Amino acid sequence: MPFLHSLLAITLENALRYIVAAGIAWWLAFRWCRARWAHRKIVSAAPSRADVRRELAWSLSSLLVFGLVGALTYQAVRAGSSRIYFGDPFADAGWFVASIVLTIALHDTWFYWTHRWMHRPRVFRLVHRVHHRSTNPSPWAAYAFHPLEAVVQAAIFPLAVLLVPMHPLAFVVFMVWQITFNVLGHTGHEYHPRWLLDSWLGKLLNTPTNHAMHHELFRGNYGLYANVWDRLLGTNHPDYAARFRAVTGRERAAPSNPPA
Repeated sequence: MPFLHSLLAITLENALRYIVAAGIAWWLAFRWCRARWAHRKIVSAAPSRADVRRELAWSLSSLLVFGLVGALTYQAVRAGSSRIYFGDPFADAGWFVASIVLTIALHDTWFYWTHRWMHRPRVFRLVHRVHHRSTNPSPWAAYAFHPLEAVVQAAIFPLAVLLVPMHPLAFVVFMVWQITFNVLGHTGHEYHPRWLLDSWLGKLLNTPTNHAMHHELFRGNYGLYANVWDRLLGTNHPDYAARFRAVTGRERAAPSNPPA
């Protein structure tokens, strides 16, 4: 496939995943289930229209960067300069699953350390501030990055195919996972049950509350999928557990009865 064709195809593919994932999350959280889920809104106010327009504009610019990095990665795969393998994806089903898990762990590690780096004052002002203009983010903020940050985020594409032997289908599964988790983390609603933090799963998984606090407070809670690095290095915000329990402990408001 010529470079320009691959650039267009990969950009459109990423855009489709972003629009579908963020669009469904927006429709559910802020339209169809808005009243039903209001008690789980982490920040009570809804994102403004101006915020949503800004998030969309920056996300569209990020999609162009993702398309460019993706097209360059595809060319490397075509040239045999990667660990992508073809054939029956389920010939070794165990490795197929393991390659996805390893890529998720690689991305989570890459994100944590680059994210902490982008909170250094000078880098934050020049690059990461764009994403943090959303102090009450919407699902559309998932890809709202400065172009330089978009390059850092897109670097997971070549990193994954250069370091992890994986089938193209496993890479597609990873890409669906990353946009889904990213969008959920920016919906501003906590979907997990209250008991989560008292379980082993709560010590492993990140939550929307964790990331919403990062957008509010601009420090701590640097993880993406997992809460492992934040726990190991003491960068969870000290009020994270209390905030999670407060949000998940709210009762759903009873529906008002229409006048007789």
